[in-house]
Amino acid sequence: MQSERHVGGEIHRLSHLFKRRLDDGMPPETTGMQGRIIGFLRFHEGRELFQRDVEAEFGIRRSTATGILQLMEKNGLLRREPVAYDARLKRLVLTPKALALHDAVMARIRAAEGRAVAGIEPRELEQFFAVIDKIRKNLE
Repeated sequence: MQSERHVGGEIHRLSHLFKRRLDDGMPPETTGMQGRIIGFLRFHEGRELFQRDVEAEFGIRRSTATGILQLMEKNGLLRREPVAYDARLKRLVLTPKALALHDAVMARIRAAEGRAVAGIEPRELEQFFAVIDKIRKNLE
């Protein structure tokens, strides 16, 4: 007997599988949130970004951001540098270690994306994205 499939369950399983493929081989001391913060800082490279920007971007509390950023600093992924115009502010700067990690993660994402869409026709992908957009709109 075949059980009924549900959209939410399928999305959850697919998301979990995709995350697992990305996490395979990643340094165990690096969490997903740290990776997202690195990506955020890298994407906005050239802008001065501070802890408050991380809090706003990810919708996390100050205490949570403080803990994550302190751990990233301890693990050599970022530095906090003072700015000349306000002694209270420390801008977040990625280290070469974080930049190398970001490049490795992006390569893994590209590989996982390629693997995920292998054998799927362009029109099928367009249809997939159209359905996903409708589901998202229905849930907003």
